[in-house]
Amino acid sequence: MDFSVLKQLVEINSWTKNKVGVDLNGEIMKSLYRDIGYQISEYKREDIGNHLYFKTKFNSKNTRLLLLGHLDTVFPPETFTQFKEDAEWVYGPGVCDMKGGNFIAYCALKNIFQKYGHVYNIDVLLVSDEETGSDDSKKLSQEIALNYDECIDFEAAGQNMEVVVARKGIATFKLNFEGKAAHAGNHYTEGKNANLAAAKALIALTDLTCIEKGTTVNAGVIKGGIGANTIAPTSEILVEARFESLEEKNRVLRDIDLVVKEQWVRGVSCKLSGGVQRDVMVETNAQKAFIKKIEKKLGYVLKKEKRGGVSDANVFAEKGVATLDGFGPFGDGDHTVHERANKKSFAQRINESYQIFELYQI
Repeated sequence: MDFSVLKQLVEINSWTKNKVGVDLNGEIMKSLYRDIGYQISEYKREDIGNHLYFKTKFNSKNTRLLLLGHLDTVFPPETFTQFKEDAEWVYGPGVCDMKGGNFIAYCALKNIFQKYGHVYNIDVLLVSDEETGSDDSKKLSQEIALNYDECIDFEAAGQNMEVVVARKGIATFKLNFEGKAAHAGNHYTEGKNANLAAAKALIALTDLTCIEKGTTVNAGVIKGGIGANTIAPTSEILVEARFESLEEKNRVLRDIDLVVKEQWVRGVSCKLSGGVQRDVMVETNAQKAFIKKIEKKLGYVLKKEKRGGVSDANVFAEKGVATLDGFGPFGDGDHTVHERANKKSFAQRINESYQIFELYQI
């Protein structure tokens, strides 16, 4: 199998904050998709890479499918840039997450184009900021989602080529406590200790965790105060919550609000900022029907799994689109300098994707 296109993509640094590199990566994708008949809408950005939306013709007799990918990776320039391969694996930044997935989607579409002379009913969205939470592209994704019946995200497959049917949702919050400074020796009782309030709140936040229901609440960063001899006038907690059901999401959001409203130390106030970053992706009847259609075409049952991590698939599932994730290659070491992807998994996923895409060419 020829990995020259993937090599070209991998060797261009596309760290999320490297706009030049992300856009160069995008230029390659634009050229590839033009060659197979796609029209391109480019959403230009000043500080991050441009988002790319590849569109083709729709036939009203069929459903509409959207393919998802992202152009950015997590490695700053000069940290991890080399592509290499051996008999079993390809190595490099993004071979697994997710330039490899983008490569699979393109190769399958190219094969469709070569057979039919066109591609119908299948569009592609590549965003540039997925690795930092899709804060900019989320609104665009939510708007685009309304145009589609089904969606496949080409994030990495599971170890046994599982596809992803559910992902936890994620919310990030910042709690800012404001008290009153005072000399810790001379005027101890006059101070209002923001650090003490934050410490008590931190315990309450952690107690919102329910492992049995797949919910975790992690106070990952806490900082405050100005010195050992001063009652802390301010403090801050950065909190991440993950949940795998809508019920648990609602409980956590409600209870975090109660933690904020509680007066842990008299005279210390608290303000909450942040919220849900990506909603929970749950199994639905529409998703099950989508999977059944795919399995009928392939002639076998797909292996499935649920994941604690999030992706842009969460955004489309939230909007009611029948969404399937994990259709990229199998790999490991993603987000490390040991990232690699299995060559056989590319061949399997390209073949599976090609067969699925045939369903939309009627």
